[in-house]
Amino acid sequence: MSYQTVTPYLVMSDAAAAIDFYKKAFGAEELARHAAPGDTRLMHVHMRVLGSDVMFSDDFADKMGGKSKTPQALGGSPVTLHLQVEDANAFWDRAVGAGAKVTMPLKDQFWGDRYGQLEDPFGHQWSVGQKIKTLTKEELEAAAKAAF
Repeated sequence: MSYQTVTPYLVMSDAAAAIDFYKKAFGAEELARHAAPGDTRLMHVHMRVLGSDVMFSDDFADKMGGKSKTPQALGGSPVTLHLQVEDANAFWDRAVGAGAKVTMPLKDQFWGDRYGQLEDPFGHQWSVGQKIKTLTKEELEAAAKAAF
């Protein structure tokens, strides 16, 4: 199996539930699932979301110095995973219908995308974008100035 150059690897509070959520919300494809020996937790999951790989596992704080690394334990995540789609409205509606929480409403943005941000049930941040208009450098600078 080949991999893309940079592949996000996330820590989950419930990797099995995350598999189901990503399938339902993002149309993700499960490529691999490996349970930890003698444990119900998943030590490795490999999924494909919109043609890109995303990997994750359950939190193994007991094996990693006792400190949980889930977004919930850390008070959130500073990382946003971006999904560029052909139909932002349909993709958005599916994700929200599956349980994603809106953190920035989907709307037309000054840089020419229909764009919004979501939080999945495990605390990971996702953005959804669809190119709706290509701006020149000058148009983008003027639009950014007006927006800020």
